[in-house]
Amino acid sequence: MKHSISRALGLGAALVLAAIVTATSVSAAGLPAKYKDKGVLTVASDASYAPMEFIGKDGKTIVGADVDLGHAIGKVLGVKFKFVNASFDSIIPGLQAGKYDLSMSAFSDTKKREKVVDFVTYLVAGTSFYVRANSGAKIKGLDDLCGKTAAIEKGTIQVDDANAQSKKCTAAGKSAVTVSVFPDQNGANLAIASGRAQVGMADSPVAAWIVKESHGQFKLTGKAYNNVPYGIVVPKNSGLAKPIRAAVEHLIKNGEYAKILNKWGISQGALKTSKINVAAQ
Repeated sequence: MKHSISRALGLGAALVLAAIVTATSVSAAGLPAKYKDKGVLTVASDASYAPMEFIGKDGKTIVGADVDLGHAIGKVLGVKFKFVNASFDSIIPGLQAGKYDLSMSAFSDTKKREKVVDFVTYLVAGTSFYVRANSGAKIKGLDDLCGKTAAIEKGTIQVDDANAQSKKCTAAGKSAVTVSVFPDQNGANLAIASGRAQVGMADSPVAAWIVKESHGQFKLTGKAYNNVPYGIVVPKNSGLAKPIRAAVEHLIKNGEYAKILNKWGISQGALKTSKINVAAQ
């Protein structure tokens, strides 16, 4: 009678072998040859959006939750992920032009974006408001933005939300929202700190991080709204979506995904399963 793998190798060794086989099967699950052959995939990320992606203490390395998850995905797929800094609004055009292979940069999956790129979901986040700690501004929701100046990063869904709310304000006979748009999140934060803007709007994990790292300078206000999934962004019909989704699923099942989210304090946004292009609006 032939011995089983567990008897021949020992149970521990068999489990390790099973993990290797599983990871290898994920790697082989349809990653297009052009990406396999490259070996290194260029990942665009706006490194001003902590804790998702930001510049580390050495002043040059991009770190954060997206970076850790990206490296884990690359390891499963058998390729390396090379993160490069890029302004948020330039990333999708860069993907379309072939400048980047994919992006991990706290992108919300929206119908508008799905027209030109594909999304692989990996987290859920809403939008939160934050103000100076000594501010008298009472912002409970979008309706309270009328007559206020909001500082927001260029290219984010918060810009669209604030502009849409401004139209609602004027239609109701109220003062418009002054939407101040900045190239990166750091610029928006500086505008609020200096008093040039009264309120900031950012994804909920990012806003929470901004407040935490401000050491009492900022505070959250109101409730987060419009919880939507973040997605890893890949060029339309590139063949990357399915293997990346399989890799995310693998990390969810083996527990590595949960460890990464817990490390960055964003476990509340965890998904039970990853999907492709699931935007509701």
